[in-house]
Amino acid sequence: MTTDQENNVSFAHKASFTALIPFFAFIVFYFGLSLAINDFYKVPMIIAFVIASAVSMCLDRKTKLGDKIEIYAKGMGDVNIMIMCLIFVLAGIFTGTVKGMGAVDSVITIARNFIPQNLFLIGFFLISCFISLAMGTSCGTIAAVTPIAAGLIAPLHINPALMIGAVIGGSMFGDNLSVISDTTIAATRTQSVKMRDKFFANIKIVVPAVILTIIIYLCAGQVEEYSSTVSPVTARDYLAALPYIAVLVLAIAGVNVMALLFSGTILAYIIGIMTGAFDFWNALDLCGKGALDMSETLIVAILAGGMLGIIRYNGGINYIIKKISLYASSPKGCEFGIFLLVSIINLFTANNTVAIVIAGPIAKDLSQKFQCNAKRIASILDTASCTVQGIIPYGAQILIAMGIVKIAGITEISTWELISHMYYPMFIGISTLASILLTKRTAK
Repeated sequence: MTTDQENNVSFAHKASFTALIPFFAFIVFYFGLSLAINDFYKVPMIIAFVIASAVSMCLDRKTKLGDKIEIYAKGMGDVNIMIMCLIFVLAGIFTGTVKGMGAVDSVITIARNFIPQNLFLIGFFLISCFISLAMGTSCGTIAAVTPIAAGLIAPLHINPALMIGAVIGGSMFGDNLSVISDTTIAATRTQSVKMRDKFFANIKIVVPAVILTIIIYLCAGQVEEYSSTVSPVTARDYLAALPYIAVLVLAIAGVNVMALLFSGTILAYIIGIMTGAFDFWNALDLCGKGALDMSETLIVAILAGGMLGIIRYNGGINYIIKKISLYASSPKGCEFGIFLLVSIINLFTANNTVAIVIAGPIAKDLSQKFQCNAKRIASILDTASCTVQGIIPYGAQILIAMGIVKIAGITEISTWELISHMYYPMFIGISTLASILLTKRTAK
């Protein structure tokens, strides 16, 4: 491809519905076959993306196959995809190391001694809310908290989908509300509103979702009685739990997610050597195996990036933007259209920040036309994107969580089952739509 072509791949084609066909192919192949046989373990998501990617290559006969492959490769190598993959690798290394040095068993012992049985789900949901609000990233929160949550699933007989869903749901709370979150920054800047104003407008929307989620976890939070006497907590347990504590503290302090995972791994490595849990060579082996255990997650993320790059190049995103923009005819319709716009774009980009950046300028034009409240528009952009991001199977949040769960040896949970238990992301979507329908509107 020429330099000019490379610089304009995102805008090479006009709006086109046919550009969305690869996504429909993915849905039919992955969800369709899984539903047909009633088994979501039979269809590998990697193969579903390979099929959908092949379909994307068959579109747009005017572009040479070699050029389409380059566009696909550029999507695979998108900076956001690569950063996500690096997080996957570091999360795998951290999880493998702490598991090998006995931190999981120690945290289980501590939790079983101090947290009431019926509050485990609520506790992990609120912990994830707090950490994500402090550090402004859902991926970092999931990488920090999921290993601890996964370790408690088997001994306490907690539904895996409920427990991991609570962690992801809590992480989306902070992703949506934190003043240092990328989504908050994108939403406020595109609508030219203050973060403080957006926060208070946004909190009114999500409070009902938080309450409903807590009620569900309170009702569903019962776990089986301990089958044996709980072992008392020892000094070694507290020492082994330090890597988790360090990661959580660093997360709250706002340390970069990659830096905190690397630091946590080093600390686990040192403690493991000191306590005799492993030697130098065994520790290296654990790190390597932990990284390799994330291989499927990495492949899915890269293939999704390539396919979405082709969809964007062929005019799929432009088509969505054009069609939704036509149907806003009132302030209420404008808000609903913006909700739908950012949701669909998020569905095809698998990145809530990117979705807001794309939809934001259009949302601002529409909101000015119908004199909508800019603070509400910023909130709707953020909540809609976090709703979709929290439930798509190829989003970073679910991919990271499922990768860590597999490393922990939990096989009785499928991606679809996890999505069906993602209560908080679903509730913030419902709460946002209810707000659109019921709120009296004032100009910004």
